[in-house]
Amino acid sequence: MYALGRHLLLELKNCNKEVLDDLAFLKECLNQAATRCGAIVVGESFYHFSPHGVSGMLNIAESHISIHTWPEYNYAAVDIFTCGDTVQPEEAAKLIIERLGAANYSLIELRRGIVEDSPVGCAK
Repeated sequence: MYALGRHLLLELKNCNKEVLDDLAFLKECLNQAATRCGAIVVGESFYHFSPHGVSGMLNIAESHISIHTWPEYNYAAVDIFTCGDTVQPEEAAKLIIERLGAANYSLIELRRGIVEDSPVGCAK
């Protein structure tokens, strides 16, 4: 069985409250994570909520990386969804965990698009 993609779900707790409300920092962080894992950024959309919090999405050629922050709870939810076998989403996850200063986190990986035959570029 082969998977068309890998979807990492990150629960980041006890993060640095200041960076969770810094839109410019989060844009730079997600772009750096995309580069680190070998993805190609093709677009982005970020929004800063009032009084605090940020939601953002990087569209990558391989799918997407998204973040939603709750600075008042020192919490962020991150999705890293990649397809193909040229990117390493766990490298993006490591960088984001470190840059947000998450003292407590969990990572769940879902294999998406399970198929019987091995299409070109699928994760094993």
